[in-house]
Amino acid sequence: MKKKRSWIKISVAVVSTVLLVAAGFVGFNIWQLNQALQSSAIEVTDNQGNPYDPPTFAEINGALNILVIGSDDREGQGSSYGESDRVLADVIMLVHVAESRENAVAISFPRDLLVPAPDCVPEGEFLPYGDMVQINHTLDYGGPNCVLSAVQELTGLEIPHLGMIDFRGVIMMSRALGGVEVCVEEPINDPYTDIYLDAGLHTLEGTEALQFLRTRYGVGDGSDLSRISNQQVFLTSMVRKIKEEDVLTNPVRLYSLATAAAENMQLSEALTELDTMVAMARTLNDVDLGNISFIQLPIVVLEDEYFGRVGLDQRSADELFGLISSGTSFAVSDGELVVEKPETESAETEQSSSNKADDIQGITADKSICSN
Repeated sequence: MKKKRSWIKISVAVVSTVLLVAAGFVGFNIWQLNQALQSSAIEVTDNQGNPYDPPTFAEINGALNILVIGSDDREGQGSSYGESDRVLADVIMLVHVAESRENAVAISFPRDLLVPAPDCVPEGEFLPYGDMVQINHTLDYGGPNCVLSAVQELTGLEIPHLGMIDFRGVIMMSRALGGVEVCVEEPINDPYTDIYLDAGLHTLEGTEALQFLRTRYGVGDGSDLSRISNQQVFLTSMVRKIKEEDVLTNPVRLYSLATAAAENMQLSEALTELDTMVAMARTLNDVDLGNISFIQLPIVVLEDEYFGRVGLDQRSADELFGLISSGTSFAVSDGELVVEKPETESAETEQSSSNKADDIQGITADKSICSN
């Protein structure tokens, strides 16, 4: 009996030791993640130059505005992406999550969009478009907070959260997800980004995922607007995979994704607290796929001295940003933005509970669409 008790004690001791070591390992790795995030934190400010305060619990659970920037910084990433002495924004996307968690929208800003020059543009900088600048150049003028300033000024919205990812980050994030399946309607042959895909379904991971997101001459008319459509194909598929495979509620998958983010992204100071970042990520998990919309910023094509550039469609854009600012529920249905009308007792309202917003189009994450 005594021998049996000794084995029980030894077994308990071994199990306890293993659990303690595992807990210590997890704790150390979480500490490492926090350190990695905080060491590269970005200070973000409102348009008066005041730093945003860390979000309260109520703010985390309220409406969220997050700016996502894809940088084309080539430093330390090999020679396969070409050479450039400037760092430009390859992707600019505003993500808005409604306080109700019933809707989320990602608005893509074209790289060629001309906007009023923000105060962060260095004094004396030559501006080929007068008092306007191409929005993707703001990253080179003043870093990610300069891009944020331009978007806040353009939209009239407060955007207290920001994340910036580079080429290597896209590669590592796609690997952490195990690849993303995309549909290609017509063959893609783009020697500029070195991507060649036959028509059909492809699971893209690593460098191939980056090439797909960057190609513009291999899809549509070769414009940046075509590239945005291509990116939406990838992103809607990625969101479906994250939701369908419960990535945000699986500790192992979530840790893998968080590690890839921590090692390859720069985040605003409020997002460098791992618990805050995870809490915000999980709020997206509450939104139905059919209510996660991807919209292209309403624009007009410019001519004459602005040929090749685009400007803001002010009327449609004001409508879109007004919806976000007011907290009005809206989503994409059959490719068009549908605005929910508040319930009243009027007969007119009873006949129709929604209005379509003209000239604002997009897609939802529940729809599988093809590139080209």
